[in-house]
Amino acid sequence: MAVNDPVADFLTRVRNALSAQHDTVVITSSKFKVELARILREQGYIEDYGTEPARVGEALRIRLKYTDERASVISGLKRVSTPGRRTYVHSGEIPKILGGMGTTIISTSSGVMTGHDAKRQGVGGEVVAYVW
Repeated sequence: MAVNDPVADFLTRVRNALSAQHDTVVITSSKFKVELARILREQGYIEDYGTEPARVGEALRIRLKYTDERASVISGLKRVSTPGRRTYVHSGEIPKILGGMGTTIISTSSGVMTGHDAKRQGVGGEVVAYVW
């Protein structure tokens, strides 16, 4: 099945796996998706991730993170910039999610990073997603 928006597919698969309380989710891999998973792990939203060979190409396996009461650590995922409507911001205009408690994921000329890191480096870019 062809996917028109790989990032939205990534976020939806993670969201669906969380609602079904799966321990892992397997997604087709790309460099951008691996970077998204890296940021989610660094921010403490997922346990771990790794790539593995698939029938075609590589697959990205993500181990999801839950609390002791089996509640998801991720409360929400939202795709901001879509293929039909790109959203760009300057370094001074990077939005805070839940007053700084959430994470903005931004694709910059220096790579994919959190909004906090982009603001610290003084770079803007495309707002990919919000995670809280």
